Amino acid sequence: MHLLSSLYRALIIERPRLALGILILLTLIAAYGMRYMKLDASADSLTLENDTSIDYFREISQRYQHGDFLVLTYSPKAEMFSDESIETLKALTSELAAVEGVAGVNSIISVPLLYSPMRSLAEQKESTRTLLTPGVEREMVRQEFLHSPIYRKMLLSPDSKTSAIQLNLKVNNKYIELARQRDALRYKRHHEGLTAEEERELEQVAAEFLAYRTQVAARDAERVQEVRDIVAKYQGKAQIFLGGVTMITSDMISYIKSDLVVFGAALLLLMIVMLGVLFRQWRFVILPMGACIASVILMLGWLSWIDWRMTVISSNFVALLLIIVFAFNIYLVVRYREVHAQHPDRPQSELVLMAMRFMAVPCVYSALTTMVAFVSLVMSGIRPVIDFGWMMTIGLVVGFSVTFIVLPAGLMLLPKGEPKDRGDKSAATTLKFSRLAEFHGSKILLVSLIALIISIWGISKLQVENRFVDYFKDTSEIYKGLTVIDQQLGGTVSLDIILDADPAILADMRDEPSADTAPVSAETDAFFGDDDPFASASSSDDGNEEDPFSGDDPFAGAAEEAFGDGHQAAESSYWFSIAGLDQIKKVQEYLETLPEVGKVQSLAVTYQLAQDINKGRLNDFELNVMRNMLSADIKHLMLDPYLNDGKQQARITLRVVETTPNLKRVELVERIRQALVNDLGFTREQVSFTGMLVLYNNMLQSLFKSQIATIGVVFAAIMLMIMVLFRSFSIALISILPNLLAATTVLGAMGLVGIPLDMMTTTIAAIVVGVGVDQAIQYFYRFRDEYAIDKDYVAAMHRSHASIGRAMYYTSVIIVIGFSILMLSQFIPSIYFGALTAFAMLMAVLGTLTLLPKLILMLKPFGK
Repeated sequence: MHLLSSLYRALIIERPRLALGILILLTLIAAYGMRYMKLDASADSLTLENDTSIDYFREISQRYQHGDFLVLTYSPKAEMFSDESIETLKALTSELAAVEGVAGVNSIISVPLLYSPMRSLAEQKESTRTLLTPGVEREMVRQEFLHSPIYRKMLLSPDSKTSAIQLNLKVNNKYIELARQRDALRYKRHHEGLTAEEERELEQVAAEFLAYRTQVAARDAERVQEVRDIVAKYQGKAQIFLGGVTMITSDMISYIKSDLVVFGAALLLLMIVMLGVLFRQWRFVILPMGACIASVILMLGWLSWIDWRMTVISSNFVALLLIIVFAFNIYLVVRYREVHAQHPDRPQSELVLMAMRFMAVPCVYSALTTMVAFVSLVMSGIRPVIDFGWMMTIGLVVGFSVTFIVLPAGLMLLPKGEPKDRGDKSAATTLKFSRLAEFHGSKILLVSLIALIISIWGISKLQVENRFVDYFKDTSEIYKGLTVIDQQLGGTVSLDIILDADPAILADMRDEPSADTAPVSAETDAFFGDDDPFASASSSDDGNEEDPFSGDDPFAGAAEEAFGDGHQAAESSYWFSIAGLDQIKKVQEYLETLPEVGKVQSLAVTYQLAQDINKGRLNDFELNVMRNMLSADIKHLMLDPYLNDGKQQARITLRVVETTPNLKRVELVERIRQALVNDLGFTREQVSFTGMLVLYNNMLQSLFKSQIATIGVVFAAIMLMIMVLFRSFSIALISILPNLLAATTVLGAMGLVGIPLDMMTTTIAAIVVGVGVDQAIQYFYRFRDEYAIDKDYVAAMHRSHASIGRAMYYTSVIIVIGFSILMLSQFIPSIYFGALTAFAMLMAVLGTLTLLPKLILMLKPFGK
């Protein structure tokens, strides 16, 4: 210890210019690197670190070439199907289709019409009709969009005043392949270990993927902005909102950047004002602020140089690091001013070294216990939460080191001046708390017990359900767009159900000749007989001119065109058979009964179309005739996204209505699984789920489990560290109880108020434990020194409140007011994070200034 003290004196106290010079140089280098700083809000940042579901999600996206999409809601001022509205929509979609990365645009003027009126397959294949086709009856088209199995709940709102424009984005196969290659190597490293060559391959692939992901993110942002620029030109003729996952990502990054600038600047200004009001000396404004700013710049610069990207969550480390470094500086300044007032005639070097020596041990233990709290976040398994934990841990090391360099070295370069620590108004405030502990201790214990019981009840109500729409204020464009899409156009968040054919059925299909592939003749199939439903003769006698879904036999001539001489058939597929389609139809019918489910799309829609075309008379051969007769654009719309013959797999995609009251995603997925297995005859092995809903669910459930699992470990580890510092179990227990109460109170309040646990709010418990234990250690350390003076617990308590209590009071005021500034954000998770962190820190400081001293007076941990 003496060696460290001598080394510190030689490097910092005796050579302050050299120490500050080196630190300033490092800060300038870091500041230069900040121009490379990047924010990440990709899908990777919303998923579990080792979640195999994301690999399956990418595999399915690649297999069905189903990529991301942007959705626009189009509400023209003129009537939807008027010439004016259609011309505006035509011009708008034409510009949108030209945007780079857009594979196609689905809208009411571009999708093929199949029921307006019903036509034969030969006619459908020969020419596709759309709303822009001359002679199309627009009222019939409107009815098709509202009622047909293909388009209902998809393109047109029930009141016909709003339609959807879906921009289908190209599937980025290179991105998927690089991500899957990287993740496969990561998985092998985690479970089996990698060879030296594979480690090099992983490093190379990870670097290549990161660089490529940066390019993709930049292009995505440019695309969203380009779409917004196009939309802006048409806002005079229609009300248009934009939605979609890419849009959410883009807006989240914009909000993060805005919050970093606004919140950071406001927090710095608040700190400057607070330091000026409290200490009334420029040195105690400039030096602490210099330490705070240098710590943040060093961390941001280092993160930028190594390309460690901030996410929605880890971006909060900037504000927290500022506040924690600010707390270290407050402790040192208060102690130095006290030492200076007690020993005004001693040389500056002795005063500075004395103050640093007094505060070194408690600050080291405060930093270590706070690190333990933040390291606990690494156990979450969620990349942005893990990053936040490591960034705060490393940032604490940097902030602690910078504080113990800037403040003492700066004081050594400045004149000592006159001692001005004559007490301040906050001492009177903190002394009120000590008198409260002395005279009303039983009431404090009773209130604490009641708060604990209510909080435990509130925690039992804590939920992890989140809605994307609730991330944004109801006045924002994205909120309005998502709400319209959710409530009028079939829902927002997608869920895919993947059905694999039963292996036993496939084995039977391989062993027995298939009716679909057997040679067909007039003697073996009714298709060529007198009752042939595909005969070229007109069936107008059975038609109804007023029914848009009726008409002449639509299959006239279909068989000859599809199969020629009848000896060629489509590729055999279980799911595109009567048996397979009946199963899918039952699944879709069940899904459509669920109130949480909006638009459902599957092969059942194609099956319904076939039945409508053929008046309900179908066999497997006729199905394959229809499949071969469908035009390319209809196949692309109705078959390719939902069927994979090679894998004998069918895909059902649905959109969840997020505004459904009491929506519980996990229960919804499990309810669907149970229905498919128990009621519809599928085995569990046949049914798989994927989509953003599944990935997000996995992340949220992991948050909840890790929050419960780690909080006990954190408290145990911190108690052990305090026991080492004070060599007392009772002190460790006393110091942890107020912080345990603060953590449970904030989590209980979330449960009672109905604020869900998400990626941002899950970090609050770690924050309150880290900062709260820091205050408890500082208080106990000072209390021990004060108690040693006269062995009087009550007097020691009052002196501690008037000294270290002031520093805790200053810090807590900054934290509470500072984080309250986040309530001005446009991003709802940031608002919750700010409000809850401010509330948590208020509870922590109240506990430290009231419950903690009362427990000390009761248990007398330093002896009777």
